[in-house]
Amino acid sequence: MNVVIVGGGKIGYYLAQTLQAHGHRPRIIEIDKKACARIANQLEIPVFCGDGTTIEMQESAGVDEVESLISVTGRDEDNLICCQLAKMRFGVKKTVARVNNPKNTQVMRKLGVDIPICSTNNIVRVIEHEADNAEIKLLMSLNAGEASLNEITIPQNFVHSGKTLKDLALNRDIVIVTVTRGGEILIPRGETTIESGDTIMVIAKNHTLHDINEIFRG
Repeated sequence: MNVVIVGGGKIGYYLAQTLQAHGHRPRIIEIDKKACARIANQLEIPVFCGDGTTIEMQESAGVDEVESLISVTGRDEDNLICCQLAKMRFGVKKTVARVNNPKNTQVMRKLGVDIPICSTNNIVRVIEHEADNAEIKLLMSLNAGEASLNEITIPQNFVHSGKTLKDLALNRDIVIVTVTRGGEILIPRGETTIESGDTIMVIAKNHTLHDINEIFRG
């Protein structure tokens, strides 16, 4: 997934590094020249030096080519403007904004930000949930965000179709709760197969979301 991150401070740097490690393709817009140089030297990703709240800068960074824009500057008003501009001018499907003041969360949502996040630790998890390759749908967050209940629709071109759960050798922090096939709910065991078109319910710790995406995508 192509992602633009506005803000190259500690949070933006961590996001870019983590998303890149998870197979995504991030690029950063940062206004500070020294920060841009540091990021460019340490991460092999595109870095654009300039003001992410302007049309010109977002155009230069290719915002019209990406699926998501995440704005994590230290100013809520800048994060709002970045997200509004990306969505209204460049048609970005998903915008995520860091909210420094919790009181601004609902305001941002009303003004068009898809996902305002006050806790910056949750940003990578949200992006992983929004990855649509495996059609992962977040149903419920568990234990203050440590784990989650998810619904996954197995794609028609599933490369592991017909394999048993035992054969898939899932991480111990991933548990398949139910398998729905042809309108029938199955309680899975080790010998239960996963077939194209199945819908499965999964409880997993959030550090395994990338593994889930890799296993169950087409």
